[in-house]
Amino acid sequence: MRKIARVGTIPLRIPFTQLGDPVVFFGRPRTAMEILVVTVETSDGITGYGETINWVWRPVQAFIEDILTPLIVGRDANDIAGLTHELQRVLCVLGRYGLIMTALSGIDIALWDIAGKATGVPLYRLLGGSGQPVPGYVSIWARARKGATWDWESTDRDVLAERTRIAVEKTGCRYLKVHGTADADLQTIRDVAGEGSRLMVDAMCRWTPAEAREAAARLRAHDLYWLEEPIFPPEDFTSLARLQAETGLPLAAGENASTAFEFASMFAAKAVTFAQPAVHRVGGITEFRKVAALAEVHGVQLSPHSHCFGPGLLATMHLMAAQGRPQPMEKSQIPLEASLYGAAVDPVGGFFRPPDGPGLGIEPDRDVLKDYRIAS
Repeated sequence: MRKIARVGTIPLRIPFTQLGDPVVFFGRPRTAMEILVVTVETSDGITGYGETINWVWRPVQAFIEDILTPLIVGRDANDIAGLTHELQRVLCVLGRYGLIMTALSGIDIALWDIAGKATGVPLYRLLGGSGQPVPGYVSIWARARKGATWDWESTDRDVLAERTRIAVEKTGCRYLKVHGTADADLQTIRDVAGEGSRLMVDAMCRWTPAEAREAAARLRAHDLYWLEEPIFPPEDFTSLARLQAETGLPLAAGENASTAFEFASMFAAKAVTFAQPAVHRVGGITEFRKVAALAEVHGVQLSPHSHCFGPGLLATMHLMAAQGRPQPMEKSQIPLEASLYGAAVDPVGGFFRPPDGPGLGIEPDRDVLKDYRIAS
């Protein structure tokens, strides 16, 4: 039996700089991305890598070390489905969302990486795929900083135009998602991206249902590919469904949803046209596959949220390469100083191509793991 021998975490802080104001998360400007890499080692010497939600690594690391590790060391590393089910059941008293589920996601991704390495095939092949190219979309920040928050309607449009130009030239992506809602911002991006580009807007749970209806009426003029998470709270699927039905504007949601059960409720309510599970938050590869099957049954398009930079991004590439007809997956425009996987995680000509090595396809750069590790 291949047993889980050790579990570890590697917190990284990788600087980045971009044009204009830095992005703001959790009340302060950010100039470095914090990434928690999860490692699972087996009794026969295989190491798998996973990833959890970024920028919030300390509590997730503590949960993995104090709670998850004692539960899984010594268990069968091949029994991913059984172990995942047991962990969700045992830990349900602590909740099935948020930081707990992202910790479970990191472990699950690492176990699937091990499964691919043990069989000597890339993950997409293990999942029944051919490794087909996956279309990508680029996330672009369009809001200006206002103290510790964002001013949604004020942007340096010269900066925005340059960010858009760089994104299009570097990736070749024709799908562009903007974190901003001002008409002038959207027109700026459209002008730079040119004919044939598709535009999405991420409202980041900004509005009440009434405010969302008013905004959607205005945004329809921009011929959006989708409007993402317009309503708070994001689990208000009834209001999302009503908004989509009344406006005819395609809605996207799911980065804040955990487990297939929450997506089942979303689909039953007819709340979205595009489902956006995040593999490093939804419950890992195991749970993502359930969501993908539910989406197909309900006629919902799968276009995952993948604002991650390590094993989670690779896992998403493999999962989408195993879909029958993949929809675009996300690539953050945030330009990290170093990449765990070099250019292997960058779209070329608008498409991601999952690496062909076993498991996730490529090992993380050991120099990056060493040089950017956060001192304990």
